[in-house]
Amino acid sequence: MSRLSAFLNPVPAQQEKEVVISDRFVDENGNVVPFKIRALTQEENEALVKRSRHMRRIDGQWQEKLDNMELSRRTVVAATVEPDFSSQEMCDAYGVLDPLMVPGKMLLSGEYARLMQEITDLSGFDADIGEEAKN
Repeated sequence: MSRLSAFLNPVPAQQEKEVVISDRFVDENGNVVPFKIRALTQEENEALVKRSRHMRRIDGQWQEKLDNMELSRRTVVAATVEPDFSSQEMCDAYGVLDPLMVPGKMLLSGEYARLMQEITDLSGFDADIGEEAKN
């Protein structure tokens, strides 16, 4: 197998993982229910960044600025498979019209941070390629 073949046939990027974000979410039997998250591709990440940029007037000039909070919200909603923050039922339950607001209403600060960390890790931001290559 040539080296080129490794780049032409990579392991699929659509990875999913179940993670326990909090012990507050339990089923009818009292068992903790994990969240299901998925990895984001760079193409998806770029689209989220693009949607989180807005023109703002600063010192009389229009400048494009990245809204980091909006990017965080978009990332969490896009990468969380279950629960589906975009569902009408979730929006109704948390009293919001915009699915981007659901995680902020549903989760405590630490839970939100844990979910975001798990998503970024699964998407490859934690990968220590040098260490893995040595093993």
